[in-house]
Amino acid sequence: MAEAVPRFFNRELSWIEFNGRVLEEARDPAHPPLERLKFLAITGSNLDEFFMVRVGELHRLLRQQRDTEDSSGLTVSEQVVEIGRRVRAQMADQYACLAEIEAVLAEHGVRRLSFDRLDGSQLRHVEQVFAQEILPLLTPLSVSTAVAPPTLPGLTVCLCMRLTESVRSGKRRFVVLPFPRNIGRFVTLEVAKGEAFILLDDVVRGCLPMLFPGERVTECAAFRLARSADLDIREDMAGDLLSRMEDVIERRRESACVRLDIGPGAGPEMRRFLQRIAGVGDELTFDVPGPTGFSSFMTLAVMPGHDRLKAPPLDSQPSPDVPSGAPVFDAIRRHDVLLIHPFDSFEPVVRLLQEAAEDPDVLAIKQILYRTSRNSPVVAALERAAENGKSVTAIVELKARFDEERNIEWARALERAGVQVIYGIRHLKTHAKLLVIVRREAAGIRRYIHFGTGNYNEVTARLYTDVSFMTCNEDLAADAASFFNTITARTQPGRYRKIAAAPLGLRERIMELIETESAFARQGRKAHIMAKMNSLVDVSIIEALYAASAAGVVVELNVRGICCLRPGVPGLSENISVVSIVDRFLEHARIFCFEHGGEPQVWISSGDWMPRNLDRRIELLTPVEDPACRDRLMAALRVWLSDTVKGRRLMPDGRYARPLADVPIRSQEVLYREAVERAAESSLRRREIFEPYRPAGGSS
Repeated sequence: MAEAVPRFFNRELSWIEFNGRVLEEARDPAHPPLERLKFLAITGSNLDEFFMVRVGELHRLLRQQRDTEDSSGLTVSEQVVEIGRRVRAQMADQYACLAEIEAVLAEHGVRRLSFDRLDGSQLRHVEQVFAQEILPLLTPLSVSTAVAPPTLPGLTVCLCMRLTESVRSGKRRFVVLPFPRNIGRFVTLEVAKGEAFILLDDVVRGCLPMLFPGERVTECAAFRLARSADLDIREDMAGDLLSRMEDVIERRRESACVRLDIGPGAGPEMRRFLQRIAGVGDELTFDVPGPTGFSSFMTLAVMPGHDRLKAPPLDSQPSPDVPSGAPVFDAIRRHDVLLIHPFDSFEPVVRLLQEAAEDPDVLAIKQILYRTSRNSPVVAALERAAENGKSVTAIVELKARFDEERNIEWARALERAGVQVIYGIRHLKTHAKLLVIVRREAAGIRRYIHFGTGNYNEVTARLYTDVSFMTCNEDLAADAASFFNTITARTQPGRYRKIAAAPLGLRERIMELIETESAFARQGRKAHIMAKMNSLVDVSIIEALYAASAAGVVVELNVRGICCLRPGVPGLSENISVVSIVDRFLEHARIFCFEHGGEPQVWISSGDWMPRNLDRRIELLTPVEDPACRDRLMAALRVWLSDTVKGRRLMPDGRYARPLADVPIRSQEVLYREAVERAAESSLRRREIFEPYRPAGGSS
């Protein structure tokens, strides 16, 4: 008897498949070489985070002897073994891809040279750079087997050397040399034609005699380790959260190693030595055939110039719904505003905050900050508003992984400016994206609201697809104010008029919407679900989608990354399809559309359909009821779901396949072209309208 097919895919293996789709873009010869290098660097940083978070968690479970099965039927130990097998294969593909990209770059005059390939003038230049700029910053560490090894920084390239003190004594020792983070990974070289560079690893390796005069380097290899970021925050203990987060950041620098990459040149004895100081065995050791740390190659991918080697720019377009010459408040008061980033510019959101900071009629600003840019105009506007005497409250989520230090810095700066800073709810991450502006107007107090699917970060808003929805609808404004006050007052949430929020209510609303579609299907009415998200993991929601499929609901899903749902299985999910899009912009929006018997309901959300978002985070689910905004979102969803160029279809066996289509549809190009056309039409209409000039203070 054939073994039953598991109802779910494994979360971790699904993520590895996603990173493989990113790697496919790096291997695509249709992309310019630096665009390919950018995708390759992303696969490297993705793997770093995967090991630091997910693999670290699995090994913690094993240390606690919790080798249980997940929903796919795999135990923790089985997952660890399979992750290792697949990651090793993927890393081999990464290095093959790097060789392909460097060959293409060389054809365009951009070459990476090794130390032994330098000519006389290049060698003198490199030795001068080493002596003057690199050597003063290096701190070699002699490591003895008799003492505790030094704590080495994670995600930092290091060299390990075996030195022989003298031929006569034959005494040998190991020395470890971490590269300071403020030294660039690449050193530019002068060449007669084109450009050339050399890796810092090769520069230091070639100049070791300057570092160890009188000793002979008999063995040298680069290595790099990743440390676990899966550290608990003891929120049940006394003390403020900010100081506890600083403690977590400090502990992360010394946490357990979860991956050790060793480059060429290490013999068996050095390999065992590195494993000992890292505290790992063979299962977490990866012998790599080239440079360690692909993420650092992003520096090359985005270097200034070389436009011919990059993808042509796609600049965000001004929204015709928010004219640049008029206050954003006026635009929102006329009608709800929908922006689809990065096709529509994020500038109106920043401008709304900047106008609010200076507007004497604005009384209060309330905002949730999860991740922001390094020189954030959003934070600057909040500081300016507080300095202007407005009541400003910011919920700053200190537990935003890998952005903790920046958020602590912003929190302190905001407090110095007079902003009331709240650090969220105990045991929960505040992940919702919300801005509330309270303004005094002739008709009374009016609240202007921004709901988003992405962060208040003007940099990533040019790189991620996200949705902004701005409104002064009274029901949504009342809900937003109640939601915000629930967090700041730490009270039990009341009953909202329109929105739903996690961890109490959002899952229930999603389940209700899915089950309503099933009921419509059983009645013979139109039943259709379209949904876009980053990850689909939650078992109860997947089971509800399986039930909807069985009832006859057509379910179309756009899931960028992890998807534990198995589509297209007869008797289980034959009415469900899943597409994953990997393209120039990171697909990040969460949009859900339910046919509702011919009266479509459209929602945007800050959270994915994952247990962590539904149960352990504060998230928002917001209806978009304005007909124009709703219809535009539905049209965009159809474009994403119909992508035949960068959209891969998830097969029942877990493979992703590119669809065969007579008409190629690349969703990001379609949506960008539509944004360009909307902006051009708006510009043309403005030129056709004759506006009389009125001097300031004059009468009509």
